[in-house]
This record gives sequence, structure tokens and C-alpha cells, in this order.
Amino acid sequence: MSESIIIALIGVGGAVIGSVATLAGNFFIHWLKNIDEKNKEKPARELLTEMLNHKEHKWRNLDILMHVIGANEETTKRLLLEVGARASEDGQCLWALKSRAPLNTGK
Repeated sequence: MSESIIIALIGVGGAVIGSVATLAGNFFIHWLKNIDEKNKEKPARELLTEMLNHKEHKWRNLDILMHVIGANEETTKRLLLEVGARASEDGQCLWALKSRAPLNTGK
């Protein structure tokens, strides 16, 4: 093999290794950010679960839930879904745990 072909192959190999290392690094950073985000939201999920399990309140108003955990509507709804809650079927901004307020199945 000629010297120029060997140099070209080394260059291509270096480019492939560099690309793989960059992709792996980006994936690792994204993974770490997701873990950090989940850990930051854990107290909010726990508080939502506690509020929705309260024996005197089966349904909770979305505005109150947002205020208590200090989050916007989109984040609060996402967290509510993560803890197993659902919105009311009558169009009101009320939420309850599915275990305490199952969907009407029409039976």
C-alpha cells in the first residue's frame, strides 16, 4: 500500500472515532440533564400525590395545584399525568388520581 493511502485511511479512521466520541458525549450529557430534571421535580410530584390523596378532597383545582408546587400549567399537567392523575370529564379544571376517580366506562 502506498503511503498516501495509509495516511488517508488514518484520517478517515480519526474522523470516525471523533464522530463516535462526539455522539457518545452528547448522549451522556443529555442523559445527565434528564436525571437532574427528574430529581428536581421529585418534591413536586410527591406534593401533588399527597394533595390528591387527601381524604377530604377527591378533586383538586388545577390553579391551586399549580400554585402549591410553583409550576406553570404545562409542567403541572405533565407531573399530574406522571403521578397517575386525570382531568375531570366535564371540562372543569379539576384533577384527581385515577385510582380514586376512575373514568366512567358507561357500564
